[in-house]
Amino acid sequence: MTESTAATARDRIAAEQAATERRIESLNARLNDILDGSELTSNDDEHDPEGSTIAFERAQVASLLGDARQELDDLEAARRRVDDGSYGICVKCGRPIGTERLDVLPAVLRCIDCS
Repeated sequence: MTESTAATARDRIAAEQAATERRIESLNARLNDILDGSELTSNDDEHDPEGSTIAFERAQVASLLGDARQELDDLEAARRRVDDGSYGICVKCGRPIGTERLDVLPAVLRCIDCS
């Protein structure tokens, strides 16, 4: 990987990390809003008509938050692969991962054929 290619990959990963961090902040705010709002309702999810909706929203946002945190970890691992020279190489077959695929999924580990 040339230094120019590595710099482009670092920039792409950094941009995706920034977007993911913004998404995490937004999801944290949304989860806090749900938790704050649920303090005003009954703790009886089974009998409160809004309880199941609030529980579903809380679980959904918590799941999205977990996914975003995992994506941030994956992007950090991708940055380390850029540094050690293994970025853009399929972990399964060892062939290069297409540039177009890396543009869309900067933390991807496998080429399209191995996915």
